[in-house]
Amino acid sequence: MPEWARLLITIGISALLALIAVEVVHRAVRRLTHSGRMYRPGQLFGVLLAVQISLSLSRTPGDWRGPALHATGVALIAAGAWLLVAFFNTLADVALARVPTDVTDNRHARRVHTQIALVRRVAAAVLGVLAVGAMLMTFPSVRAIGTTVLASAGVIGAVAALAAQSLLGNVIAGVQIAFSDALRLADVVVVEKQWGRVEEITLTYVVVHLWDDRRLILPTSYFLKTPFENWTRTQSELLGTVDVDVDWTVSVEEMRHELRAMLEGNDLWDGRVSVLQVTEAVHTLVRVRALVSAPDAGKLWDLRCLVREHLVDWVRRQGAMPQVRMRKTETGTGPAAAERSDHHTDARVFGDSPDGTQRDQAFSGPKGT
Repeated sequence: MPEWARLLITIGISALLALIAVEVVHRAVRRLTHSGRMYRPGQLFGVLLAVQISLSLSRTPGDWRGPALHATGVALIAAGAWLLVAFFNTLADVALARVPTDVTDNRHARRVHTQIALVRRVAAAVLGVLAVGAMLMTFPSVRAIGTTVLASAGVIGAVAALAAQSLLGNVIAGVQIAFSDALRLADVVVVEKQWGRVEEITLTYVVVHLWDDRRLILPTSYFLKTPFENWTRTQSELLGTVDVDVDWTVSVEEMRHELRAMLEGNDLWDGRVSVLQVTEAVHTLVRVRALVSAPDAGKLWDLRCLVREHLVDWVRRQGAMPQVRMRKTETGTGPAAAERSDHHTDARVFGDSPDGTQRDQAFSGPKGT
């Protein structure tokens, strides 16, 4: 049998054994972690490792062995990096599975999810850079220019720092956000006068899922330089107000009891706050403000709308809608009217009294002069 045929058979058998070993390990890992992220990269790494070992132990002559071993080694480095990334992702999945977010108070869980997501991206980026560097170092020409590259590293670093200043700032801001607990995944925030929920946090940008299904994408540095509202920073419970303008004839106490009765039969209310107060009473209107509470922002919005609709309907049924009143005064033509008319006929600046005449002469001189 020719040497090349023996080599192919050896490679085939070793690759098959590697796939069997990977399958066994995969089933064990799948049972422990319930994750299959490492299966495909494990197969590729096992086959390449088997090929590399077979070529190294083979005594088949030829000039092709060197390039084949080098190509297999480069592919093995790439597959190893992929396997390590999958390994870290598997660990992240196990950690995330232990901290579910579908609970009432999920603040701690959202913080852990945010940190793990960013650490996973950083680890993947670092492993990718190291793998590319390791593959390049397998080429003799790259190793030969290494000294020159290191000598000019200072200049290159300065230029790169200036060129990537914004990018590095966003990366540092992303890491700071992850570990400062100022912003987490699924937090309800108000940014740029828009209400939404944090959907994704990366090293360079944050995606906010707005209430109307739009996505607002902001750089991570935005949240360190610009004030924003975080409605779930410490807890998800919120307070909301509803303002209604009514007539002066409204019974505030009855309106207060009506609000309480409406809230007690509603699942959106968390039972903490039910307040109704008159905040303004000027001119022709009385402004009444209802203060209610809900377990989260979404339920608070629905609750405020229901309270507004219910109070509007109650005000309409009570006939307490805002009204503008006008009073008509009749002047008349009788003696009393004539007397009032004579009383107001003097339209001079100082009047016709002795004191007025004296002041008039002081400004205009005696009459007839």
